[in-house]
Amino acid sequence: MAEILPLRAWRYNDTLSDKIDELTAPLFDVVSEKQRQALYRNPINSIHLSVPLGENPAQEAAILMQQWKDKGVLLQDHLPGIYVYYQYFRLPGNDKEHVRKGFICNIKAYDWKEGILLRHENTIPAAVNDRIALLEETEMNTSPTHGLYTDEAFILEPYLDESIRSPLYETEDYQGVRDVMAVIHDHEIIRLFVDTLHGKQILLADGHHRYEGSLEYRKKQMAQNPNHTGLEPYNYHLMYLTNSEHDDLRILPTHRVLKQMEITDEEFLKELSSYFTIIPKEDPLELNEVIAGKQWAFGLFLSGNAYKLRLKPEVHGQIDWNFPAEVKNLDLTVMHYFIFEKVLGIYRMAQRDYEDLSYVRSFTSCIRQVDSGEARLALITNEITMDQVKRVCHSGAIMPQKSTFFYPKVISGFLFSSIKEDEFITAPAACL
Repeated sequence: MAEILPLRAWRYNDTLSDKIDELTAPLFDVVSEKQRQALYRNPINSIHLSVPLGENPAQEAAILMQQWKDKGVLLQDHLPGIYVYYQYFRLPGNDKEHVRKGFICNIKAYDWKEGILLRHENTIPAAVNDRIALLEETEMNTSPTHGLYTDEAFILEPYLDESIRSPLYETEDYQGVRDVMAVIHDHEIIRLFVDTLHGKQILLADGHHRYEGSLEYRKKQMAQNPNHTGLEPYNYHLMYLTNSEHDDLRILPTHRVLKQMEITDEEFLKELSSYFTIIPKEDPLELNEVIAGKQWAFGLFLSGNAYKLRLKPEVHGQIDWNFPAEVKNLDLTVMHYFIFEKVLGIYRMAQRDYEDLSYVRSFTSCIRQVDSGEARLALITNEITMDQVKRVCHSGAIMPQKSTFFYPKVISGFLFSSIKEDEFITAPAACL
């Protein structure tokens, strides 16, 4: 089953540790343009490696990374380790502090068909190509993806808790989250981590594009290597692993915003009424509350008018997409089938790259975009549950793109993982 390895991480020189909050960055797919421009002004911020600039950004990142190594900006740890990563956070309207506990390691980049690492979302091709190019040029994983393993006995948690008492880094990130990182070097404890994960399947929570980039890179390297053994560095991928049984694992909704459509508001509402019960609402800022906990319910903010939509149960069976029940029952499947395909005529495959459709995590941003005229309508949805993620993953099917938003996001810049021959530990026996 899942094979993980410790790593000798590349990290910022210890003399820069007290400035680590100036060197980290959001992940490439969530960093805003405004954040990018601010971070680019720091010449050694990690964003130059994870979201590089230039006419040939991947090549620019590779050149810069080598310069940082040569100058000692980045140094490789002497010993292999498991890097413990805790994120302390609060949710809006709640004073309780949550902590998501996990650890970063290398994991074999398994093909989907092997059934060891399971996905739940579609990817957008252009974003995958970007990640492949960066990996080819830099031979470095610049940020971890997020995977989930199941450990009902919480075998590893005492070792994580003990390690985090002696942190390498502690900072507050752009989300207002307190990020803390430590490292475990003890051989026996690392062996326990390796053995515990060996019998597990991994559910990919976040980072489908980066993981798929590693898969495609691995396939290219395998095709060029007649002596492929499976232990070469290109077989591995950097991942942050958390226990799916932990109470502090949170998934937030991702709403849909449509810039324009070819029919009038009246025609749109008339078509919707064939499938949904439509209830006008006075205050659009309550749309997320009136649908909370209700299956197949959505908030609609259309040209300044607010509505609650609820699918008529008798029409659900009309969904003719070739998906198992676990996917057909999802709110977002209902939304994408009945609203985007049946009402708006945007067919399923076209939805993945539809230019006027955007995915927005902030509820208030959805309302603002429609109010300002930037968008024609916003569709507000409930979050996917952890149970639904598990059911879909084990069904072998996938959800609509941008279905889940595991919160908080990990950040880039704490460490980097090389897949160069002379910088990577391949066999477990070599480091344990």
